[in-house]
Amino acid sequence: MTNLFKYVPAAINILRTQGLRALLTRIYKKCFSTPQIALPQKNDYAIATRYHPLSFPETAHPDISIIIPVHNKHLYTFTCLKSIYENSAESTYEVIVVDDASTDETAKMLNDIKGITVIHNIENKGFIYSCNAGVNAAKGRFIVLLNNDTIVTRGWLNGLTNTFSDFPDAGLVGVKLVYPDGKLQEAGGIVWQDASAWNYGRSDDPEKPEYSYCRAVDYCSGACLMIKRQDLIDLGLLDDYYTPAYYEDTDLAFRVRKAGKKVYYQPAVTVIHFEGVSSGTDVTQGTKRYQTVNHEKFYRRWRETLQSHRTNGDMPHLEKERDVSKRVLVLDDLVLMPDNDSGSLRMFNLLHIFKKLGYKVSFIAKTLAYHPVYTRKMQSIGIECFYLPYLDSIHSHLMAHGHLYDVVLLSRVNVAEQFIDTAKEYCTNAMILFDTVDLHFLREQRQALINQDKQQLAAAERLKLQELSTARKADKTLLVSPVEIELFKQEAPDVPVVLLSNIHQNQETVYGYQERKDILFIGGFEHRPNVDAMEFFIHEIFPILHSLKTDLKLLIIGSNIPPKIAAHASSHIIIKGFVSDIKPIFDRIRLSIAPIRYGAGVKGKINTSMTYGVPVIATTIAAEGMNLVHGKDILVADTPEDFARQIVRVYDDEQLWTSLSNSGKVNIEEHFSFAVAERQLRTILQDGRNSKNTANQAINA
Repeated sequence: MTNLFKYVPAAINILRTQGLRALLTRIYKKCFSTPQIALPQKNDYAIATRYHPLSFPETAHPDISIIIPVHNKHLYTFTCLKSIYENSAESTYEVIVVDDASTDETAKMLNDIKGITVIHNIENKGFIYSCNAGVNAAKGRFIVLLNNDTIVTRGWLNGLTNTFSDFPDAGLVGVKLVYPDGKLQEAGGIVWQDASAWNYGRSDDPEKPEYSYCRAVDYCSGACLMIKRQDLIDLGLLDDYYTPAYYEDTDLAFRVRKAGKKVYYQPAVTVIHFEGVSSGTDVTQGTKRYQTVNHEKFYRRWRETLQSHRTNGDMPHLEKERDVSKRVLVLDDLVLMPDNDSGSLRMFNLLHIFKKLGYKVSFIAKTLAYHPVYTRKMQSIGIECFYLPYLDSIHSHLMAHGHLYDVVLLSRVNVAEQFIDTAKEYCTNAMILFDTVDLHFLREQRQALINQDKQQLAAAERLKLQELSTARKADKTLLVSPVEIELFKQEAPDVPVVLLSNIHQNQETVYGYQERKDILFIGGFEHRPNVDAMEFFIHEIFPILHSLKTDLKLLIIGSNIPPKIAAHASSHIIIKGFVSDIKPIFDRIRLSIAPIRYGAGVKGKINTSMTYGVPVIATTIAAEGMNLVHGKDILVADTPEDFARQIVRVYDDEQLWTSLSNSGKVNIEEHFSFAVAERQLRTILQDGRNSKNTANQAINA
């Protein structure tokens, strides 16, 4: 019962800031909800009791060379090889086992494994010598150094190589090491000022948010490392200064960093490690005693570098990512699903830009949700995500950690209104940004006018007051179009507003006009304007269009298609639903349509189509605020008859199609590219810092 008292402060805070209903919801989730993340159970991973033949795929040109130094413990080696065999099919690789004069059944076991390279040391040379012998025999572009007392998991090689793609400055990548009982062994390493080293997170829950996002670290354990082969050769391989073993992986990481690259911990890759199998755990005898000897060697070599590190155990939550100097917290409505909706794509790309500008990015969805695909994707590219059951309240997070943030970005009015007061109170060093995404009240007003709904119009007016009130509390309010900026200035001239629009990257246009056919609508159908747009098009425009071009088909792609839209599926209306890879469709579609009758902001469906070089026919509302010129960048039509005619006009005119295709891409580069958004965000943040400094000087005067 006494353990319950530790929850009292959090409960009081939730009751004060969010109300009784929120508190009861938290209690229910805590008591009755199934945990969202299942930890590995004890004995999930076991060593094989016998070995049997394996046949690895052979290739003359492997992309990856996996090097495994072994000395005895043949069943551990077999278990490791078997896990590679079962979990690496997505990659082109070779396996090089360096047998360091084993005296057990290792040689006999390896003789039964086909498709691998085996190097036999005549005498026991030690870990460093064996690893370097494997590197010298390797043919891959990447080298993986892997202990034989490990079990790799599905997708491990892709997870490692993707890190080099996602982080161009990566020089060395390590993994999340987990004990067979499911406890964490290491989530990246910390080296202290005295050269002692920590396995960060040791024996903790490996799924905690602080261990689950990719980040630059001091070092990662040599139990599993990936490095480019040429980089390793240029660095001089593992240094025999540390022969036979210990601190050679830490030294390699420091040499990588000295060469101007970074060492990344990648938690998207989990490797099970039976620690201490080869050398034991007693630092007073055997090979393990070199851990103490080499500690002193490492300290002598790197003493000057270590002076900037903290003393042993001091603020590990900061030392785990010592290079971080700026932090941004982003609060949004839901977990970002950039392949589902335009708002998620814009925010996802905005987070990339924050990272490029040197910010550590943290993200929380208002729902405190965790998504096994989308949350993990964000974590794999270095975004720290907080969620249930590890976070019970956004308010409590702001109260406890708000002082760390330099920027807090509140996305959408329902999120911003709920948390902006707490953010202003506790994020004392932060610039508070309110990102409208689009003006919600404007969208609701337009829908109410179409529906002639007085109640909805009144609700839109209340929403306008909420958006204006929230904007007045923020340091800056972000709007996505010049049209909305002008409207906002009329409604609230006292509020500082800035432009930060959609963010897109042009794609290669592979196929021309003659190799394409049909028309496309793309959009998430949880967004009501998209449902209305399709009903409008299917009922009022498509019959006219079909009479003009009987062979033309409409493809509809998007998540959460409602039954009333799906019911129209036919030989001429193809319902695709959610499509994870839209490129093959955009490569072959001739036109895209945006028959939006109400809405606000800028339309991602138009941006996306233009990035692929697909011309768009849109309503005036859909094209609003995007710097698009009818007949040059886009075709605009509002009546059913004109909309159908404009489709036919460009569908049958190759010259017009090509002109619109090219102009659309130019529009993306000039108004919606990453470069434009980066300039806009850089200016916003710089102005915010200047304003904050001015305010602080006034307070201190």
